[in-house]
Amino acid sequence: MRRERLALAVLLVATGALYLWRLGDSGWANAYYSAAAQAGATSWKAWFFGSSDASNAITVDKTPASLWVMGLSARLFGVNAWSILVPQALMGVGSVWLLHATVRRWFSPAAALISGAVLALTPVAVLMFRFNNPDALLVLLLIAGAYCVTRAVENASPFWLALAGVAVGFGFLTKMLQAFLVLPAFALVYLIAAPTSIGKRVLHLFGAASAMVVAGGWWIVAVELTPDRPYIGGSQTNSVLELTLGYNGLGRITGDEVGSVGGGRGWGTPGWSRLLSPEMGSQIAWFLPAALVLLIAGLWLTKGRARTALALWGGWLVVTAAVFSFMNGIIHSYYTVALAPAIAAVIGIAAAELWQRRDEPVAAAVLSGSVALSALQCYVLINGFSTPVAVLVLMAGLTAAAGLVLSMRWAIPVALVAALLGPTTYSFATVTTPHTGALPVAGPSTMRMGGGGLLDTTTPDAEVVALLQDNADRYRWAAATIGSNNAAGLQLASGQPVMALGGFNGTDPAPTLEQFQETVRSGQIHYFVATGRMMRGETGSDAAHRIAEWVAANHTATTVAGTTLYELDAS
Repeated sequence: MRRERLALAVLLVATGALYLWRLGDSGWANAYYSAAAQAGATSWKAWFFGSSDASNAITVDKTPASLWVMGLSARLFGVNAWSILVPQALMGVGSVWLLHATVRRWFSPAAALISGAVLALTPVAVLMFRFNNPDALLVLLLIAGAYCVTRAVENASPFWLALAGVAVGFGFLTKMLQAFLVLPAFALVYLIAAPTSIGKRVLHLFGAASAMVVAGGWWIVAVELTPDRPYIGGSQTNSVLELTLGYNGLGRITGDEVGSVGGGRGWGTPGWSRLLSPEMGSQIAWFLPAALVLLIAGLWLTKGRARTALALWGGWLVVTAAVFSFMNGIIHSYYTVALAPAIAAVIGIAAAELWQRRDEPVAAAVLSGSVALSALQCYVLINGFSTPVAVLVLMAGLTAAAGLVLSMRWAIPVALVAALLGPTTYSFATVTTPHTGALPVAGPSTMRMGGGGLLDTTTPDAEVVALLQDNADRYRWAAATIGSNNAAGLQLASGQPVMALGGFNGTDPAPTLEQFQETVRSGQIHYFVATGRMMRGETGSDAAHRIAEWVAANHTATTVAGTTLYELDAS
């Protein structure tokens, strides 16, 4: 027991060191969310609704649970890169610990440690647990849901199943409908495996669904019933329900997203091979082929709790992978972090169970084949980055595969080296590379993709910042500009509220031209800041661009340090 605790402590300390090392290099990381955290640290109203600015013009285009964590941290420790990013790293350590605890509940220490290590070292997990997108909190909550389902299945506990519903409900408050991708696996496993009558199992599932609706729905009710609130970013009708079902819902599946600025283009063609494509594969595919082989073999060869656990994590993996592979709407490679816990658990559980059956030819062959497959996959993914590591991984993997066929114990550490060396090398490259903007990619700097247009954030010149700060207390907004990322750079630099016209993509009808004109007449906005980065969405409102045209036609432009500003007098 002491050795087991020491091994877990080493895993968690190493994970924490990996996730915290050079964390400040990324600065504001995703300035879009950092600006919202800054707003929440200043205004409780902005904190509750997830506003982009403290004066509550418009919200971010997600539900705000992750912003609640960052906003509270910034309120306690000041608005800086560390107060915003450290919570993400701690969520990563918590995710590794909770995954270990879930697997360890039914399986050996080795299975739990392997699962935790695989999650900790998956490159996209290293990226997202060092970044301030909502995905870090989402992963932690979904693992918590899997832990609760595991506890619920043990003795048909409606209490633990309801807690699983609460975890998924708060996952919805983190990243909307993506949280629901685990539900088929959670519900099916409980329906099949809980030790009670079918009627009680169904009743318990209804109770858990109710708990999920309450945990995720109370905020939506509060938003819909509050008249004096910021506009719901990402919607065309100021409706969080539209945002849930449209831009962040079915639109992601069909590609019919109002306000989209690019959909899934650049992130692999929809189809079964998308997750193995160069864009996605370097993020998540290191263990994916081996996990699928081990999942199939494990479901076939095992019984009892092993089969139940593999069904739970395998169902999570298969459903989420299928949706990510075939969805036609907006998808980015970092979304695949949602696959990492399921892949890690399947690897740990199935490998440990099959090793115990190594005297059976089929089990030995599957173990050997999965190690060889993993080595080949790592070789393909890392060869362009570090050929020596790629060759070493391939040689170690093939050697371990041969040893596993013969059930040789020395093959175990060699197999672990072969499986983990590639993603570990890639993860260290991720740690030593600053990641900023809306489209982070794990790996070295050569892997970064430029967002372009409204997806990037720039730091304004000091002269521009000084203008925004001058007499700022006389105005509700120090400035207005098109797009949330443009506004975020101005707001973070000046510390003053900046209105993001049109929301994230500049395509929300918030405000309309008439509303903006009234706001100017009442003296609430000091400056309009023009920008050459005024990319239009493919659909949606053009209100923000009409506002820019009206400002240019009716106000005098001033150029300061290369930036064009218009002072908005109230006349």
